[in-house]
Amino acid sequence: MDILLISIIAINVIISYKGFNDQLFFRKYEFHIGSIRAGEQIRMLTSGFLHVDMAHLAFNMLTLYFFAPILLNQFTDLWFLYIYFGSLVCGSLLTYYFHKDEYHYRAVGASGAVTGIIYSAILLYPEMDLYLFFIPIGIPGYVFGIGYLLYSIYGMKAKRDNIGHTAHFGGAIGGYIITLAKEPHMIYDNTQMVVLLAIPIIILFYLHKTNKL
Repeated sequence: MDILLISIIAINVIISYKGFNDQLFFRKYEFHIGSIRAGEQIRMLTSGFLHVDMAHLAFNMLTLYFFAPILLNQFTDLWFLYIYFGSLVCGSLLTYYFHKDEYHYRAVGASGAVTGIIYSAILLYPEMDLYLFFIPIGIPGYVFGIGYLLYSIYGMKAKRDNIGHTAHFGGAIGGYIITLAKEPHMIYDNTQMVVLLAIPIIILFYLHKTNKL
């Protein structure tokens, strides 16, 4: 396993474990709208290394473990870090944008960063097959990516669970934009796929602009 990937997973585990056992530490660094509006913008970054529990941590790190090598084999370590941290921050920024008036809104998790890594990998290899535990056949990456973001829009609209759908979506936007910034030729070489993967993003902002979200 790449040393960079090991390091990121280790940092997530160490900080999350600290948060499991130290409520003051957890509250100090979690994503919290009221605190961010009061000037603690660092929470937009630190919250990405905290998790609610072991299951939350394990799911994010396992997903990162499977998808990160795709990017690490394609890009330099520095560009991988750009995508990881850029997606994390984009997830936090979109969450702040949509929830800025909800002063008590809280969130934690590396989901934004991880979703950015996934969406970047799908943009690079849209035809790769993804296997989900409840579906015995491979799903093309681009179908999964589009479907997942459409589901995230539904989750944002329904507000029926405690999942940070907005952070996931923001992370995907980050992964999408940074990957295209690194590989702009994809816009011309694979225009159809670039446009297809942008459709959920366009839908999100259309629904928001028309007050339907």
